[in-house]
Amino acid sequence: MQFVAFERSKQGTGASRRLRNTGKTPGIVYGGSAEPQMIELDHNALWHALKKEAFHSSVLDMELNGQTSKVLLRDVQYHPFKQLVLHIDFQRIDEKTKLHMKVPLHFSGAEESPAVKVDKCMVTPIVTELEVTCMPADLPEFIAVDLSTLQKGASLHLQHVKLPKGVTAVVRGSDRNPVLVSVVAPAAEIETPAEAAPAAEAKGKGKGKK
Repeated sequence: MQFVAFERSKQGTGASRRLRNTGKTPGIVYGGSAEPQMIELDHNALWHALKKEAFHSSVLDMELNGQTSKVLLRDVQYHPFKQLVLHIDFQRIDEKTKLHMKVPLHFSGAEESPAVKVDKCMVTPIVTELEVTCMPADLPEFIAVDLSTLQKGASLHLQHVKLPKGVTAVVRGSDRNPVLVSVVAPAAEIETPAEAAPAAEAKGKGKGKK
């Protein structure tokens, strides 16, 4: 995706407020060999761009002063209740250096899986995005996860997901193979022994009374 930014000379709270009043959003681009640079963007164009998933998870082409550079969206500050972007941060990237990025997971096929179609289980995504490391050219907009083979009693783990070429998952903590999607049996089948015993005992007592 491509967007246009403009140089911003004035800084400070007052300058940023005046900028927003004219339909612009203040921002900054940093990283790489160049110094951090203050920028401004058209608010309406930015607002619509932020609604697109790819704007958050892809390498972006930023046009500034007639030159295009590769950047990543790193932070967005929204107004607490107005539809207003207060500030935005971008990071320049080096095409020869690996980057860390969170990529959304796109699930499909759950309704056709034996777990749902045959056993009427409930399929619930536990993780909706995955942190990965890769070269900028290999960064995917999303990672597709096929759930059509899910079986009753078997949740989907990270090891079951085929990652795009050149992409490696970054796992935090001691669990090296976390659950991404859980498969839960129908509520009617979920009855613990502790719950079943009192019910059976009460039923037995009832039969003995006259």
